[in-house]
Amino acid sequence: MKQYEQVIKVMKDNGGFSTLGFLNHNVDTSDWKTKTPFASIRRIVQDERYFFKIKPGLWALKEFEKEVLQKFDLDKSQKNEENFTHSYYQGLLLEIGNLKGYNTYVPPQDKNRLFLDKKLGNISTIEQIFDFSYEEIIRRARTIDVIWFNERNLPNSFFEVEHSTDIQNSLLKFNDLQDFYSNFYILGAIERKREFEHKVSYSAFKEMKDRIKFIDYDFISALHTKSFELKKIGNL
Repeated sequence: MKQYEQVIKVMKDNGGFSTLGFLNHNVDTSDWKTKTPFASIRRIVQDERYFFKIKPGLWALKEFEKEVLQKFDLDKSQKNEENFTHSYYQGLLLEIGNLKGYNTYVPPQDKNRLFLDKKLGNISTIEQIFDFSYEEIIRRARTIDVIWFNERNLPNSFFEVEHSTDIQNSLLKFNDLQDFYSNFYILGAIERKREFEHKVSYSAFKEMKDRIKFIDYDFISALHTKSFELKKIGNL
């Protein structure tokens, strides 16, 4: 079986779609005569004769295009696309955190949202948020899109996915959590970085300005892919 046929088979067995990380982890490249099998997979999925791109890091088979778009409701409305995008990046963040050995959390209102064909609540490793502080702080943190907790059950990183909503709301949440020695990230399209830089410079966020980082969709999808690569070769 040729290399591209192996990739097609793995994707077809998965329902006609997959993340690049999933392919890197599941395609058997042991007999490929190349020192860079992951680069080969990345090249293969860009062949427009067989594949099409849905989101950064997410690909599907052309022969399943209609079925895949219908499955994810991407053929209906802008609102459905926004919901899909938000859940997709929450899912990537959860899987990255899991691979890194963190306990991962997603808020109750998002547990039944889908990351591709899996509920976010089935990907996160903890059912309820840890009681790491006072109730009023926990109540605020409980609404954060994704949290990574360390082995001491303390928050390592907070993530807010900002696809179309007001970035300032997320900044206000982070401002309330500033006393924790944690990382704070806004994840969004690269086109929103200027808006982020403008709003984080408000005087209300002066103590948090240098602690909140903006990361874009391409970066996090590449990190997801790389995390699976490292896992497969035993370096994560």
